[in-house]
Amino acid sequence: MPEPDDQRLYFLLQRAAHRLRTAADRRCLAAAGVTTAQLGALFAVRDEPGITQQRLARTLGLRESAVTALVGRLTAAGLVRKSAHPREHRAVVLELTVPGADALRAAQPEIDRFNAELREALGDDGFAGAATAMHRLAHWEP
Repeated sequence: MPEPDDQRLYFLLQRAAHRLRTAADRRCLAAAGVTTAQLGALFAVRDEPGITQQRLARTLGLRESAVTALVGRLTAAGLVRKSAHPREHRAVVLELTVPGADALRAAQPEIDRFNAELREALGDDGFAGAATAMHRLAHWEP
């Protein structure tokens, strides 16, 4: 495949992100009944039991209002449970439910396949380089 003449990195990142998210959402919905956004939240709740919605918003890089809606969908689906924070009366903590853990397990093989396909498309060096570059951009402070 020839190198692209288009060097508008932000535009290319947006196009790639949309395309990848659409494909990954379709596959994760089929495998586990959840979107990639929901999976991201489930992984964060699994990795940090008792996480607050505010902390989840920071972890996911989303506005708190977006996380409130996301958590509402996850609790309505029975994938996470909300409970009162032990010290902060206005905060709630989130815990993964058994169906939430099941959804993560069901999605994992599809996530692994998708990453393997990306690695094949980019090559090992390209995959590692892209992952490093995306990590840097995700933590970049302009």
